[in-house]
Amino acid sequence: MFTKILIANRGEIACRVIATARKMGIQTVAVYSEADKDARHVELADEAVLLGPAPSRESYLVADKIIAACKATGAQALHPGYGFLSENEDFARRCEAEGIVFIGPKHHSIAAMGDKIASKKLANEAKVSTIPGHNEPILSPEEAVQIAKRIGYPVMIKASAGGGGKGLRVAFNDKDAFDGFTSCRNEARNSFGDDRVFMEKFVEQPRHIEIQVLGDSQGNVVYLHERECSIQRRHQKVIEEAPSPFISEATRRAMGEQAVALAKAVNYQSAGTVEFVVGKDQDFYFLEMNTRLQVEHPVTECITGLDLVEQMIRVAAGEALAFTQADIKRDGWAIECRINAEDPFRNFLPSTGRLVRYQPPETTMQQAEPQRFGVRVDTGVYEGGEIPMFYDSMIAKLIVHGQDRTEAIAKMCEALNGFVIRGVSSNIPFQAALLSHPDFATGNFNTGFIAQHYAGGFKAEDVPHADPLFLVALAGFIRRKAREREAGISGQMPGHEVKIEHDYVAVVNLGGGRSEQHALRITEFAGALGEARVQVGGKDYRIVSGSRLNDVRITGTVNGLAFTAQAERGTARNPLAYRIQHGGRSVELTVLSPRAAELQALMPYKAPPDTSKLLLSPMPGLLVHLAAQVGQTVQAGERLAVIEAMKMENILAAQQDVTIAEILAKPGESLSVDQPILRFA
Repeated sequence: MFTKILIANRGEIACRVIATARKMGIQTVAVYSEADKDARHVELADEAVLLGPAPSRESYLVADKIIAACKATGAQALHPGYGFLSENEDFARRCEAEGIVFIGPKHHSIAAMGDKIASKKLANEAKVSTIPGHNEPILSPEEAVQIAKRIGYPVMIKASAGGGGKGLRVAFNDKDAFDGFTSCRNEARNSFGDDRVFMEKFVEQPRHIEIQVLGDSQGNVVYLHERECSIQRRHQKVIEEAPSPFISEATRRAMGEQAVALAKAVNYQSAGTVEFVVGKDQDFYFLEMNTRLQVEHPVTECITGLDLVEQMIRVAAGEALAFTQADIKRDGWAIECRINAEDPFRNFLPSTGRLVRYQPPETTMQQAEPQRFGVRVDTGVYEGGEIPMFYDSMIAKLIVHGQDRTEAIAKMCEALNGFVIRGVSSNIPFQAALLSHPDFATGNFNTGFIAQHYAGGFKAEDVPHADPLFLVALAGFIRRKAREREAGISGQMPGHEVKIEHDYVAVVNLGGGRSEQHALRITEFAGALGEARVQVGGKDYRIVSGSRLNDVRITGTVNGLAFTAQAERGTARNPLAYRIQHGGRSVELTVLSPRAAELQALMPYKAPPDTSKLLLSPMPGLLVHLAAQVGQTVQAGERLAVIEAMKMENILAAQQDVTIAEILAKPGESLSVDQPILRFA
């Protein structure tokens, strides 16, 4: 067994590999860029080596520097994680040539599965179900139209070297096929340097289901059941679960056996994933094979009890699998939510900056120690740390394991309620909305779920709450608790002591100067026990909570049922307001005496400043290009600026015809949210 390994990655996956290595008694070497010098994975590792500047092309993607780090530290093996160089055939080959064990498949397996056209041919030879299509590179848009007619619309046009949604188009007619081929080829050439394009039948109402496989150097290959990954946004997975709520035992076995056959065909040695698209009638077709550890591997670990990173290390060290297919059981139900630094209410724009508060929910399952029926958080960040603009937006992976799917969903909802993130925006409200959607609860979804239900973007009203008055009652409970503390302060002027009232009015801010009022009556208050009866809107809430007034995360029971919520006093607009968060919903409200509420209703509304003449940065990022000059007239739809954040270029275009009056930011400048870039005449 190895005594020291290097992790050629960063963030949560680097921390994940370190956890298993530590359990196995293996020393670890981290690599890092200048932007990651204070990162969590650097602190956790036994040693760390600086690779270079922040951009990944100058650090994490430089094979020479990573191999040199292995040699300098005496690391015998290298784990690539996922992303970066994890599926780079040349890098794997170089590691082998330099005497460094690549903890992953052999380079020939990566090569065989990395090319979509070649992998489909291999799948056919291994008798794996493949989508009807044309597996040779298409040479012209005219040929694309003829092939599409032969296959039958709708068809999917895909770049051979594509990935992450790039180089992919769906065509429903001849014009779509003609235009889609041209766009797909151009995008593939620009993104991957490979303009080969092929075509296949588009499966309607498709589900994305993948099979986890594991092989060793002795020729043994097993499958570890499936993962349901159909909840996707722009071809990026959002929620993953295991098992799938859709497929039958017969389909599960057939998919697993075909995945094993494909892995054996390429002499696969390590953990890998065979991805399938599954139609509404459970017909399934091979998509591609990911020759690496997947982001969503923890859900498989939960239901099988296996540490996949440990298995990868043991296989790379030459050990045979210690179990057979018959030994692999399926226990319970697991769900993973990807918690990303992005603002779902602003079209999921990246959000970077300092994590002013970072308090994950309490965990009962740990990395590298597969445990049952609890909560696990895989993360590479910490409170006070930075979310840099140079890499992907993932903050953490939140994983739960339940006895069944209903219990797993309930656990995930409660865990999301208690996940405190401040300083950057996160997609937690979006995750909560997805989990509470009735179609998700019944398993009635496919890969078009998000596009179908949130076609106009994600808005606050898309997060329904089962009992909105509970949020009001909780604010009243907290306010009553605060009054009790205020009344106990010594040295109060006689005759002017703080009085404890029973009646209050909650004024809920609806935005734009609008509000609504709710009368509250709070009785049977027991301060020592943290208990009270709150009446609002004709409903009774008996709330019990021992949480302190300065706690952001509030736990307790309401009418005998456990709850977790978040509460804070003071907002940017109103230092007296409370912000209550629960079930993905966030409300701002002020709890006042009846007389104070009457007076507040008379206060004039101060509208925010007019910014219609300004181009504002919608996100923190780097201004890489300005396409306008002072005095220039720009038509609606034309490009004004380009901002780069988290490996994505975001183009800001004119919403109407405008004339540039003033330039307020320069290319190369780091922008904050809502920072002015241009002023229009």
